[in-house]
Amino acid sequence: MRSRSAAFDDAVLRAVEVCESRWSVSVADIEIGVEEVPPSDPSSWEDSVPLGRAFPADGRHRARMVLYRLPIQTRARDRVEREALIEHVVRTQLAGLLGRSLDDEDDL
Repeated sequence: MRSRSAAFDDAVLRAVEVCESRWSVSVADIEIGVEEVPPSDPSSWEDSVPLGRAFPADGRHRARMVLYRLPIQTRARDRVEREALIEHVVRTQLAGLLGRSLDDEDDL
């Protein structure tokens, strides 16, 4: 039996693989991580607790994407909803890092 955190991590990896396949891109140069909660500075949260965040490459660091496990799990009622939300957050963050538009039907 897999732990909930391992199942979450697996769902993130599946969502990344879906994006790579649909967009015909590699995200090998992007660090992908999961943290329990967002940074403790609420002033960095716009209107609500963030579900994820993307950090563009800055010369010292590669581009990075972080998903926040507890806010995502709290918003999802069940496994199916959690995995759909994970895929949405991954697509949104990767689209920003890769310069893609989620409005384009080809990107969905």
